[in-house]
Amino acid sequence: MQVLVTGRGLVLDTPDGEIDVRRPFRPVRFAGETPIVSRLEAGPVEVVNLIGDRRHVRIDLAVLEAGRTQRLGPGVNIAYCPAGRAALRLHEQDHDLPDGGGLRIEDEDGTATCIAGPIVWGSVTCVSR
Repeated sequence: MQVLVTGRGLVLDTPDGEIDVRRPFRPVRFAGETPIVSRLEAGPVEVVNLIGDRRHVRIDLAVLEAGRTQRLGPGVNIAYCPAGRAALRLHEQDHDLPDGGGLRIEDEDGTATCIAGPIVWGSVTCVSR
């Protein structure tokens, strides 16, 4: 999975067509074995990638804006502040995230709520073998 966090105009060209990553904070999913050629339409960009072996893990990438809640569960969750400052409420405690800062949350129950964002939220959960 990939999400654009800075810049605009990223396109991933594949044999089956293009994957549109032109607009920031809209995660896209694609198979890692897909041949890709990146094309920049409007200058440099910064992205967050989350890569996992689907035989062993499930991954998800989301973007939380203020007021949005994310369910927790087994596995590893990463809350990342791509720019500026962000804040996250977890178990009635607020966590400030500085520019480029993050928070690792493992095997927690409940929810996390974005107080200020955006926050890029990555989840990795093991699957049964």
